[in-house]
Amino acid sequence: MDIGKRLKSIRTRNGLTLEELASRSELSKGFLSQLENNITSPSISTLEDITEVLGVSLEAFFKEDKEEQIRFNEDDYFVDEKDKSSITWLVPSAQKNEMEPILLELSEGGESNIIDPHEGEEFGYVLQGRIELVDLDNDRSTTIKKYETFYLKGEHRHKLVNNSRQNAELIWIITPPLF
Repeated sequence: MDIGKRLKSIRTRNGLTLEELASRSELSKGFLSQLENNITSPSISTLEDITEVLGVSLEAFFKEDKEEQIRFNEDDYFVDEKDKSSITWLVPSAQKNEMEPILLELSEGGESNIIDPHEGEEFGYVLQGRIELVDLDNDRSTTIKKYETFYLKGEHRHKLVNNSRQNAELIWIITPPLF
């Protein structure tokens, strides 16, 4: 880790000049400049004093931010193929997120797992074919065709069924993640 660069970054983010930091930390402006330019290294207690003035704990100071992946492609997807359906996880390790987007493909006669009641919501967009959204608690179903969407709260047991003679494909987003 480049300690000098990190110090300067936090100092400038806080809108402090070297002179202001020097005054608040009771260190010389020259010493702080040498730290920021990696000419000298601070003791742990000096670094702790500086980070306290900057409003950052030592732990937070040394914590390196991992660059979060925001774009995914086929190489990142995970596919789970079952008898007459396949689920493709579009975001790896989505269980740690607040929502789980999946690509669900249902062959003729295929159906999803039964989704038990849960605190959360679901959204679906049919890309191909048509599906039946079956509410198992109320013995009712709704047909959703290509380019149509559905949105529901997770209050009832339900599943998705493909009763047509062609494959169906949809994007299904569930919050919180269930799979």
